[in-house]
Amino acid sequence: MHSSRAADPLTAVTDPPLRPLPERAVALLRSLDAPPRLAAHLRLVHDVAYELADWTERRYPELSFDRAAVLFGAATHDIGKTAHTGELSGPGSAHEEAGRRLLLEHGVEPEWARFAATHAAWAEPGTGIEDLLVSLADKVWKDKRVRELEDLVVGRLAEVSGRPVWEEFLALDDLLDRLGADADRRLAFQAAHPVRPVRP
Repeated sequence: MHSSRAADPLTAVTDPPLRPLPERAVALLRSLDAPPRLAAHLRLVHDVAYELADWTERRYPELSFDRAAVLFGAATHDIGKTAHTGELSGPGSAHEEAGRRLLLEHGVEPEWARFAATHAAWAEPGTGIEDLLVSLADKVWKDKRVRELEDLVVGRLAEVSGRPVWEEFLALDDLLDRLGADADRRLAFQAAHPVRPVRP
């Protein structure tokens, strides 16, 4: 995934191409002066979420889910790291609730702002398929596999399709293997962008 080190991660042309973020997400990230590495990360997770949403729509036409919410959620799930920049290069969860509050303060509807808080809380009761897809994208972009999360997704999909759980597991596993194969390129794209904004 090649791009110029100085290129804006929100618009950089890459090979293979990354899909553009939703315009509303781009405007928010620009208004908050999002660090380049955060912008790169959000673009990568959004791109994987797009693939997951496409696959889900094709394989489960009977499943009703809010695709636009999934894509916006993936594009903004870590927006709280604009306030907690230490969590860009180290562990921490302060960005989760901070991100949800930040989105609400900027007029984002609660049902779309929630992903900033739920992307790391996928095991909580009442978690929807949209939350699970955003959480899954946030793991598989770097080829991280989390069995408990994947089992939750498979369970929901098997309920909808009526097919056996093992069949849905194999289908999802195959997709995640394919998505994970590009992890090195994604990691390189993210690493090429600095944690702190570059000042002219």
